[in-house]
Amino acid sequence: MFQTHKFTIAGVAAILLWSSVMGVARAVTEMLGPVGGAASIYTVAAVFLVAVMGVPKWRNYSLRYVLLGGGLFVAYEICLALALAMANDRQQAIEMLVINYLWPALTVLLAVIVSGKKTSWLVYPSVALAFLGVAWSITGEQGLSFEQIASNVATNPVTYAMAFTGAFLWAIYCNLTKRIANGQNAITLFFILTAISLWVKYALSSETGMTLNLHSGSLLLIAGVFMGSGYALWNYAIIGGNMVLLATLSYFTPVLSTVISSIILGIALSQSFLQGVVMVTIGSLMCWWVTREK
Repeated sequence: MFQTHKFTIAGVAAILLWSSVMGVARAVTEMLGPVGGAASIYTVAAVFLVAVMGVPKWRNYSLRYVLLGGGLFVAYEICLALALAMANDRQQAIEMLVINYLWPALTVLLAVIVSGKKTSWLVYPSVALAFLGVAWSITGEQGLSFEQIASNVATNPVTYAMAFTGAFLWAIYCNLTKRIANGQNAITLFFILTAISLWVKYALSSETGMTLNLHSGSLLLIAGVFMGSGYALWNYAIIGGNMVLLATLSYFTPVLSTVISSIILGIALSQSFLQGVVMVTIGSLMCWWVTREK
């Protein structure tokens, strides 16, 4: 029985790890700095992936895949990592997570637009519901209005811009790599490139030196291993897992990630915030459902 379901179990574990890592990553960057902390996390994750999956060989991958796919991957990860790290406080960091999880709905929307195939009209209100959920989460208990959204975004426009940009970048990445990867998986190489890019940014920034202690070092190790393990397990899961089940479960990641991160960071989520997260989740799940292969 276990032999039959081991791939699916690996996929479920990957979803749980991804849902847990964001809160830990925010805690690490609070201690080590936004850029330095992010660079350290991706370095640990890259080392872990090399240990588990082996050293990536450049010659095994097409140049187009590395340049386009790798460029989008690195840009997305940097946007997400810095949006979380540079948020004004932990509550705003959770908001960045919700914005990031627009990517499933955007992935479906871009796929529909690019393919030009006729699809259910329900995909459009589903995407709108996901965006409405983000707006609902950002405004909190203050009421949904354009003025309130603009006021909240004005408190830290750079992080909001990075979170929104990251969601679009990942949607493009998901659609593009299907076409150009040709079955290749350069995730380890992409993590190495992300870590290098962040260290370059750290060298060019004004951040002061990082001080590691037992607490920050332990959290850094957990964040890096969780992140690397999530990708490694998902890569294993797609070999023979129940992808219909895993795809369905993955669309509940916004709820899982938000709740788990709030527990890790000690944040009490308001009722309206949770309602917004649920709206994002339902909108994304509807997008997948109405466009899935019959």
